[in-house]
Amino acid sequence: MITADLIPSHEVAQWLLSHIHRFLDHVGLEKDVMTEEIIYAAIIVGAALLLGWIVSNGVRIGVKKFLSVRNKELADELVNRHVLIHCCRVIPPLVILAFLPFAFTGKSLINVIVLRGLLVYTTIVLCMALCSVTSFIWLRFDEKRNTKNLPIKGILDTLVAILWIIAIIISVSIIVAKSPVALLTGLGAFAAVLMLVFKDSILGLVAGLQLSQNDSLRVGDWIVVPSTMANGIVMDVSLSSVKIQNWDNTIVTVPPYSLISGSFQNWRGMQASGCRQIARTIGFEIYSVKSVDAEWVDGMVEKLPLLKPFVDKIRANGGKPEYDPGLATTNGTLDTNLGLFRAYMCEWLLNNPYISTDSQILVRLMAPDEYGIPLQIWCFTATTKWTEYEAIQSAMFEHIIVTAPLFGLNIYNESSGTDSLTVNLKHPSESEVAPKSQK
Repeated sequence: MITADLIPSHEVAQWLLSHIHRFLDHVGLEKDVMTEEIIYAAIIVGAALLLGWIVSNGVRIGVKKFLSVRNKELADELVNRHVLIHCCRVIPPLVILAFLPFAFTGKSLINVIVLRGLLVYTTIVLCMALCSVTSFIWLRFDEKRNTKNLPIKGILDTLVAILWIIAIIISVSIIVAKSPVALLTGLGAFAAVLMLVFKDSILGLVAGLQLSQNDSLRVGDWIVVPSTMANGIVMDVSLSSVKIQNWDNTIVTVPPYSLISGSFQNWRGMQASGCRQIARTIGFEIYSVKSVDAEWVDGMVEKLPLLKPFVDKIRANGGKPEYDPGLATTNGTLDTNLGLFRAYMCEWLLNNPYISTDSQILVRLMAPDEYGIPLQIWCFTATTKWTEYEAIQSAMFEHIIVTAPLFGLNIYNESSGTDSLTVNLKHPSESEVAPKSQK
């Protein structure tokens, strides 16, 4: 028999066979080898299933009660994830393997087929139990120890895949009655094919290890992958894909290796800093920039008291501007309306509680172009929340739009057909205003 060396004769099996003989004698049935084998097999299978059910429920209830006293959360997870059930499923096939071989006499074909089937089934059930335990250990580690939300799920997928590959190799070796070592030796010829089949999994594992080692990506990060439509929160990282939920609630998946071979933008640093950058420009028409005198400056100080500290400081310095290299300083001049407006915006930002004064604040002029003179506002909000950030940025530029005309500055706006119609209505032609006598 195939398991003669693994499973020796057992006293219980001999005792059970003797009672089957007596039972057949008692009921007056003819002693038939096949009848004895069928009855013996039915008893063994029924007893194994009953024993497995009793042990499974007993272990589940006992462990749940024991752990509920010390760690109720752990007990609930063991039950909810069916870890104990998967482990207890190994018991019935082991019991059947221990007793069923004695139901058959000789090396019959049925004996070989049944035993090989039982061994394959035992291998698969044992692999399922190991995978369940491995997944549970990974889950506990990911929840309790993985505080940085590193993408380590690929390691779990790899371990599970290795366990199933081993189980498949052992099962095939049982079916063909050959050593697993011989099968592994034969697999060398198919190495190229295996590499092609598992290419994505291998690349995903390598990418996951690199992302985890370099701390480049975590579950919960906001990332942008320029070559794809991905722009949202990382939900899951596995061997084959990185699942990203975009802002419109669509789901985008990208291969992990594409993040290593290409480039992506991770906004985690912005979220961790507690502030978010504003870097936008607004154009002013060049002809609206004019030189100003002291009287005009004094009038603006009366209208906008925020300018007083800056104006007093410049005048105390003989009218020469001071260029402070600090992060959050006021820069501007008293020579032009645009220079004074720059100083006003710096003071406005420094006195705005929603703007971080611990980060860089700049109000600077960019190179003139066909849209006028661009004035760039460079600062950081004191929050990273999207709604608050957009509200602060919008309020800032609304303030610029309504304040700039006080300094005599015109914001650039390209002409449209409506502008031409308005000019024609305000400035009628000479024929329309000529006296009737001249028409």
